[in-house]
Parts: sequence; structure tokens; C-alpha cells
Amino acid sequence: MKKALIHDWYTHYRGGERCVASMSNIWKDFDFFTLVNTLSPEEEQVVFKNAKPKTSFIEKLPFGKKKYRSYLPLFPLAIEQFDLSDYELIISSSSCVSKGVLTTHEQLHITYMHSPVRYAWDLYHQYLRESGLHRGLKGFIAKFFLHKLRIWDVTTANRPDFYIANSKYVARRIKKTYNKEAKVIYPPVDVNSFEISHETKEYYVTCSSLVPYKKIDLIVNAFSKTDKELIIIGDGPDYNKIKKISGPNIRLLGFLDSDRKKEILQKAKAFVFAAVEDFGIAPLEAQACGVPVIAFAEGGALETIKGVSLTSEISQNFHTGVYFEEQSTSSLLEAVDFFEKNQSCFDKTTIRKHAVFFSKERFEKEFKETIEMLYERWKNKE
Repeated sequence: MKKALIHDWYTHYRGGERCVASMSNIWKDFDFFTLVNTLSPEEEQVVFKNAKPKTSFIEKLPFGKKKYRSYLPLFPLAIEQFDLSDYELIISSSSCVSKGVLTTHEQLHITYMHSPVRYAWDLYHQYLRESGLHRGLKGFIAKFFLHKLRIWDVTTANRPDFYIANSKYVARRIKKTYNKEAKVIYPPVDVNSFEISHETKEYYVTCSSLVPYKKIDLIVNAFSKTDKELIIIGDGPDYNKIKKISGPNIRLLGFLDSDRKKEILQKAKAFVFAAVEDFGIAPLEAQACGVPVIAFAEGGALETIKGVSLTSEISQNFHTGVYFEEQSTSSLLEAVDFFEKNQSCFDKTTIRKHAVFFSKERFEKEFKETIEMLYERWKNKE
């Protein structure tokens, strides 16, 4: 059986790429397709093993590798140019357009969905505001093309034969956007690369790409009102903005290698997370170190953290974090205060045990069993 795996783009080794790497651990004979690939040779070996992905014409356009997002209006056309007619099984790993690849009734297409296109649906108005595209000629053009993308996205909803979502939160959004049911398989987290440190220092930590929806500015504004130390790991377009509003108790360390990042995570008092994420790997990496998480109570965090709300009674050695109810500095600071008063109730071993459920091994076993079950069902219907 010939198998193809199509992913939107490979520009960083992040959550989606880790999923593809695990899929290629299960089956070694995928042919890979993508719009753009800029991974390093070392990252390519992890994701593709000894294969090379076939890329689209987007990569060959001026600045196509670095400014590929500027060609968003061409993404649907580009994804439809891949000829997959030789493959019996097609798996798409999609947060944008890869679910819309063209297949026939003689092919099985299963999509693993990280998210419906966020900037066309859930984050449409927020994306336009934060990009300065909510008015003017450029704004009109952006709205026009995102409108066209939404139309294309809905018309391609029937192209996959089955949907798999990376969280219950995403499954609900798939139902809302495409009216499709989705099985939930949580993404792989490399929990075995993290371990507990029995040394805890007096700082808080967050780790994220510095982009608007991650709400790092909210965390910084909250901690700037205190004398509590906050360490920020990560880089991105908002780096200078975040640096400008940071008080003297806040340290921006930028991008760190995995060993240094782990060392800082392990010794943190707590991990702070203010975004609405589809799943969220960073809070689970913190929990794999036995570190409790203070998180906004929405999105994937409700599934990956056993959080206690500020109005509930905390259970000794049961919870793995604290939830705050509003994306506001006052709500976050209330959660920090609640955590400090109840810090002794959080047990590192309990927290790590919870994180281990989301392991890479669990994903690969569950994904393999699901794909084989769906394939047999599809074959028997033929």
C-alpha cells in the first residue's frame, strides 16, 4: 500500500512537525508533500527519516521560503497541484489547507487536524486588528482573500473521509466549522526528555513563541505589578514589544536549546500560560518536570491540566495547576496569589505522572490502531 503524508509547511520543528515525526516512526514508507520546507538537515532526519518532501510552487516564488505567508491566497491552488493519484492512503496533517488535497473515491484520506484555519475563522477579527488590517485598502484586500479562503475551506470539508482532532476543543470547532465528527487523539509529547528536579527556585517561567495570541504581554503586565521574578523563554515578532513593557523583575532569555530550557523549567516555582491553545505542548513539558501550571481556563488547557479554580477547594496531591477565568492581569494575579498560598498542595510526582499520559509512545500506539481500524472499515465497505 502506497502512503502519502501531506503537511501544510515545515518551517520550524514544533507541535505539528512532532506529530509527523511520530507518524513516520509508525510507518517508514511515507512519501511527503508540503507547500514549503525550510527544516535543517538534522530536523529533516527526525521528521522524514531518509526521505525528502516534495514541495509546491510557493517555495519557488520570490522570497517563498521566508515570506511564504504572503502567498496565502495561492495556498488552495498550490495544495491542489499535488498529484496523489498513485496512493491508496493519504494522511493530511492540517491547520490550514492540507486537508483540501485532491483525492478520488478509490483513495482513503484521513486528516489529523490541529485546527481549522484560525485566522480565517476563530481569530479572524483579532488577526485583522493585530495585523493592522481592519481598515484601509490593505485591510479590504486581506478581508477579501480570507473570505475566499473560508469559502474554499468549507467546500473542501468532504474531501477527507475521516477527521481526527488533536483535542476535544478542536473536535468541537471541527463540528462547528465543517459539521463533521472527529475522533480525538492527543498529540505526542516527549515526556521522557524531562525529569523532576528536587530543587525549586523562586521564579516563575513561561515558554512560547512571542506572537500576539500567546498573550505574553498580559503575563508581563501582571508580573510587572509585583516583585516576583518571571523568566520568558522564546523569540518572535513581539520580542521588542515585550522587552519594552517588562519591569526589572522580568528576564527575556530568547530562544534556548533544549538542555538549557529544561534546566530552567525544572527549577521553576510554576509555569504561566495565558493563551487559548488548541492543545498546548509547553504546559505539558513543564508538568513532565513536576512543575505546576497557572493557566487560563479555556481551550486545550482544560484537557491537559488538572487545574483547580479559585472558587474550589484544593485537593492535596491531586491537582497539577491553577486556573484563572479571565484573560486579565487582575485574574492572573489572583491565581498567582492563590497558588502561593497553596503551593504545598502540589506534588511533583503527581504532576509528572499526569503528564506521562500524553507520551509519544501513547500517541503512536493510538494513532496506529485508529488508522488501521479506519482502513479496514473503509476496505470492507468497498
